[in-house]
Amino acid sequence: MRKQTMSSILHRAREIIDFEAEILKKIPLDEHFESALHCLRKCTGKVITTGMGKAGKIAHKMAGTLSSTGTPACYLHPGEAEHGDLGLLGPGDVIIAYSTSGKTREVIEMLELSRHLGIVSIIGITSHPDSLIHDCAEIVINMGVIEEPCPLGLTPTASTVAMLAISDALALVLMEQKKVTRDDYGLRHHGGYLGLKARQAAAG
Repeated sequence: MRKQTMSSILHRAREIIDFEAEILKKIPLDEHFESALHCLRKCTGKVITTGMGKAGKIAHKMAGTLSSTGTPACYLHPGEAEHGDLGLLGPGDVIIAYSTSGKTREVIEMLELSRHLGIVSIIGITSHPDSLIHDCAEIVINMGVIEEPCPLGLTPTASTVAMLAISDALALVLMEQKKVTRDDYGLRHHGGYLGLKARQAAAG
């Protein structure tokens, strides 16, 4: 196979980046996003994020972002939930479930069983809002039609970028509505560069 030139490699890389940027611009934000935000703001327990595979990585990151910005959250692996970790759930909790297909078996089973533990609401994030997740969740945020730039059309990259962007938007708007200050932020970052920067700014 002919060796790719540097210019052709960079051209292809730019195509992928531009492709994924266009996916973000087409996310159909609507009243479901607003409903999800209201649900998270009213949550009196924890926010539990969940997802399998690459979607699970985004769910894990969302839990960290929420926790650091004033909303207690943690990630629950759907596979581990089957073996007792479902006990993490309790009254007042809200679940954010990530599944591009909206029908990931482990996620759907976990959502169905979570009702027995007193959770308040389930928010689904998917590109197939009419799939099985629709029957489990009160609120479904539609990511829009997602095509992957992978040459096989399979590797989840554009879909996880969309999930991440929606998650960041939820977390940051929620942070603003809760009026989280630099001092609040610093209390949740007792070490590292961000914690130092937040405390210095609050002191100044």
